[in-house]
Amino acid sequence: MSSWFKRSKEGITTSTKEKKETPEGLWQKCSNCKTIFSADDLLKNAYVCDRCNHHERIGSEEYFQLIFDDGKYKELDAKLTSGDPLKFEDTKKYVDRLKATQAATGLKDAIRTAQGKVDGQDFIIAAMDFSFIGGSMGSVMGEKIARAIDQAIKVKCPFMIISKSGGARMMEAGFSLMQMAKVSGKLGQLSEAKLPYISFLTDPTTGGVTASFAMLGDINIAEPDALIAFAGPRVVKETIGRDLPDGFQTSEFVLEHGFLDYIVERPHLRETLALSLKLFRS
Repeated sequence: MSSWFKRSKEGITTSTKEKKETPEGLWQKCSNCKTIFSADDLLKNAYVCDRCNHHERIGSEEYFQLIFDDGKYKELDAKLTSGDPLKFEDTKKYVDRLKATQAATGLKDAIRTAQGKVDGQDFIIAAMDFSFIGGSMGSVMGEKIARAIDQAIKVKCPFMIISKSGGARMMEAGFSLMQMAKVSGKLGQLSEAKLPYISFLTDPTTGGVTASFAMLGDINIAEPDALIAFAGPRVVKETIGRDLPDGFQTSEFVLEHGFLDYIVERPHLRETLALSLKLFRS
């Protein structure tokens, strides 16, 4: 019996050096139903789980690749970064927080703007990145959106904002809140030029972004089951002292109460946008 547990030949085990590790990022788990997918399968389905239809959070680059024809675009004002007018410091200095976040994400700020084509028509998109300080609205966000609107007016094309934000950036205080009026005013200029503005709300869209330009679209659309709110559900519940309705502040709830025009699943986003833009041209 002891011979069963003895190694009859040397070298039959795999050395540590010869072991092949699974490449990092090859498999990804749905954050809702925990189903495991290959990264390629998830990419092919636009980062949407085909079991539970959960839409994983994605960034500006993924939206640009998804929406623009052949994924081709020109980024606008790519090097614009925030200053520190208030010399803000909490657990760390604001300038240090910016540098650390830029290094970690490869982004300059919480929004990127780009010009490309959708169904052959010029189109400009401002897309937020939640990975950069929670997609918070600072002075750079307002300035980049304003410049993108100016470019849309110049080339006479439609404009879209993809919102994904925790709201105002507290490190910029009043400078952050000023962006609500600034962007809203610029959207007024876009309207005067008779150019369409599409507001696309994704998970989460909250705070000052929701309270201003995210709800000002000629068409307001959203992804399924996205949190859309000014204050979060917990804050609302504590304030009013009552239980909230089922699905409160989801995109479906917001649609039912008349604040959205339609909800679109991400794999159908590009074709739906193309159709909407054709309606504006007709």
